Amino acid sequence: MTMEEMRIETETNSMVSMTLYAVMYPVFNELERINLSAAQTLRAAFVKAERENPGLTQDIIMKILEKKNVQINYTESLLRMAADDVEEFLVDRPEQEFQDLNDKARALKNILSKIPDEINDRVRFLQTIKDIASAIKELLDTLFNSNVEEHGLISRAINVFISANRLIHQTNLILQTFKTVI
Repeated sequence: MTMEEMRIETETNSMVSMTLYAVMYPVFNELERINLSAAQTLRAAFVKAERENPGLTQDIIMKILEKKNVQINYTESLLRMAADDVEEFLVDRPEQEFQDLNDKARALKNILSKIPDEINDRVRFLQTIKDIASAIKELLDTLFNSNVEEHGLISRAINVFISANRLIHQTNLILQTFKTVI
């Protein structure tokens, strides 16, 4: 597989909306208890539709909320749900290095999910920013641990590079936001 093919595959796989996992998957899980076949069919259809039309699930949810005149801060709600474990975002390998990776990722997502509660308290929010930086460092330290490398996680380094670039982009967006506020 060429680097370009790996990049395209990574971008395609990563385009599946967080809304699909955070909002719809719990619905599918509940539906499984009632009708397993229907839940599996709906899940497969949503996954396929989301891959072909990234953001479709979010558009559907937003239209439903709009139609019902439900006023919520959707971005904030998704951030609050970031700490929820989503099976599709967990490494299911039994080696301790991969379990550590899951733990570090879970810790980072847990800290990020607290931002809505702490953003209006300057002292707590600044501490949250420090905690985020520390959690990112711990996650990256775990990711680049030689034992993890031996298990082949880094063999597709392009995924790491793309994720790191996204993190940089998000960091720049945060800086731009605060630049306009201050």
